[in-house]
Amino acid sequence: MLSFEESLNRMLAAAQPVVERRHLPLAAALGRILAEDQYAQVNSPPDDNSAMDGYALRVSDLAAGEGLPVRMRIAAGQVAVKLPAGEAVRIFTGAPLPNGADAVVMQEHCQVLEEANDGKRILVLGEVNAGQNIRRTGADIKVGECILSAGTPLRAQELGLAASAGLAHLPVFRRLRVAVFFTGDELIEPGQQLPAGAIYNSNRSMLNALLQGMDCEVLDMGNIPDQLMATRAALREAAIGNDLIITSGGVSVGGEDHVRPAVEAEGEIALWKIAIKPGKPLAVGSVRREQAKGNAKFVGLPGNPVSAYATFAVLVRPIIRKMQGGLVDAAACATPTLRLPVSCSLPAGERSELLRVRLNANGKLEPYVTQDSSVLTSLVWADGLALKPARQSVSAGQLLGYWPFEMLLS
Repeated sequence: MLSFEESLNRMLAAAQPVVERRHLPLAAALGRILAEDQYAQVNSPPDDNSAMDGYALRVSDLAAGEGLPVRMRIAAGQVAVKLPAGEAVRIFTGAPLPNGADAVVMQEHCQVLEEANDGKRILVLGEVNAGQNIRRTGADIKVGECILSAGTPLRAQELGLAASAGLAHLPVFRRLRVAVFFTGDELIEPGQQLPAGAIYNSNRSMLNALLQGMDCEVLDMGNIPDQLMATRAALREAAIGNDLIITSGGVSVGGEDHVRPAVEAEGEIALWKIAIKPGKPLAVGSVRREQAKGNAKFVGLPGNPVSAYATFAVLVRPIIRKMQGGLVDAAACATPTLRLPVSCSLPAGERSELLRVRLNANGKLEPYVTQDSSVLTSLVWADGLALKPARQSVSAGQLLGYWPFEMLLS
């Protein structure tokens, strides 16, 4: 068995990104992967402007210690005015700085001395420094600056940045096409009467949701009979027009586990059995496309729900992200960003373990009472996965790597 880290390295090295691109308006680009570096078309901010509601003035005009008359006002969206000598201008946040002004004083730091027909007079309270409360042209973004790199997943904040830089459309990689099917004659769909010996297919709903959450174009082929020829036929069909095939179940060594021999007949298995718990029987390979060039990437997930979820999260998700055109670092994916103390001692095991845990009130990682890979309630109870190294016992309070689900599956 390969280690978790070596398996992830090999899987990512073999994954190739799609090449087709689409140019989408910002409103349609959420969740897609940027295909080309993007450069700002304008400065942001476009002009020197006020960071506060207050008064724009020349610091040198305050030397006399007298109040300054205020006869003009300028708001955001207006054209900059010229600051008359010895005067202040009423200004609002985001308004262009008047020509000649070198500071903005917050309105809270000014006292109105008098009201008159021609305006008002203010007295500035406290010290004022040149440049105070001024946002300079291009302080955030400069024209021609690279603001987004190819391979970046486009979230709301990236779309906002693109808009602020004057970009209306973005080049993105097309959606990854993923075919999925499920094996197990004992599986039936929710809503049907449950006969003796049968179970409901939980992996179908879970896997489809995980793929949709990654913005994949999913072909759900449903449940396939536990027969070698039926599995081979399903693989051939799934390879047509799809970049990736994901199956659930049938990758172990039981008499009714036909997925691995079917893939070997229709393509190849490049990796099988990983030193991780749960998820040991995960298989990776490829399936030939009939009457078409190339292969479809193949990943066979274990049938146990927790095993399927955990291996998807830590192993399959990085493959999908790379195939989508994203920037993926294998070492970073194999190492949890957070390290937190565990609430109890844990015995050593031969394989690395993905523990279902949640952060308790004491700031410690509390493992679920049972780590059996069929207990789906543990995933609902948990808020993340902790990585316990192979062949190492763990003492209470020892630090373990921890992936919160929202970070792991973002």
